[in-house]
Amino acid sequence: MSIPTTPENPLALIAGPTASGKSAIAVALAHRLIADGRRAVIINADSAQVYADLQILSARPSEEEMEGIEHRLFGAWDGAEACSAAAWAMRAKTEIANCHEAGAVPILVGGTGLYIKVLLEGIAPIPEIDPAVRAAMRALDEDAAWKLLQIEDPERAADLAPGDRQRIARALEVKRSTGVTLGDWQRAKAGGIAEEVTLHPLIVEPERQWVYDRCDARFEAMLDQGAIAEVEALLARQLDPDLPVMRAIGVPEIAAWLAGEIEADAVVASGSQATRNYAKRQFTWFRRQPPPEWPRIHPNWESENIDLDACFASLLRK
Repeated sequence: MSIPTTPENPLALIAGPTASGKSAIAVALAHRLIADGRRAVIINADSAQVYADLQILSARPSEEEMEGIEHRLFGAWDGAEACSAAAWAMRAKTEIANCHEAGAVPILVGGTGLYIKVLLEGIAPIPEIDPAVRAAMRALDEDAAWKLLQIEDPERAADLAPGDRQRIARALEVKRSTGVTLGDWQRAKAGGIAEEVTLHPLIVEPERQWVYDRCDARFEAMLDQGAIAEVEALLARQLDPDLPVMRAIGVPEIAAWLAGEIEADAVVASGSQATRNYAKRQFTWFRRQPPPEWPRIHPNWESENIDLDACFASLLRK
């Protein structure tokens, strides 16, 4: 995720955990650009907000919250179609190119780190895995799989715990099916746009407990705002339960309550906990994965506003 030095093709990126205030910063930045006589478009980088079926449970911005700013790739996928990181990155790449062609500044906003990583760095062009190889590797017991990985891909084995069965099986099936280790495939990534844009990133990291408290309040508010009807509509479609839209935070919890499997109080507790767990994983990802030179802010939303001119000095410089 390197940051090119050329001024052409600006791309603002506002990333961080759920409920951290990213969307509000994106809208404020768009208004600031418009005030300078420039056009701005906000592009979604959240894996739940891509689904048309999850207006409420994904906390997708409402028309009022968009404040007249053009938003793209929000609700762009039907829930019957799984949106992969690669599929999203392809669409996002097109939208970003369209913005640049029209003289607009794209503002990428979201908390799905993998989406952002694939867009900027590209994705490993791993061929389809032979189904027979996949079945054989996944049938190995834990000890045998670990010993085999140490022989066939010691580099990957050094990065994994012996009990990480899923990743061990993945590394083995790639090596056995293609003859090339997963690490070598990943080093051959293709399709990223990092070298084609001038990136202006910002990581938003408020105090954790503030985010967790907001997660609790937001999930409970979602139930009052129509989340139950949203899940009822999804269930009525009889979609494959393994689709991402059916596993989105809040959907399994509300579905269990509708089925009489849990009490109403448990919906709030389990949904809020799932949201906090997700935020915790995002905090971890954004602490470890982005380059150290990416700017970070730790706002106290109770007492301060974001200084856009400081956070995006090079983008807003005339």
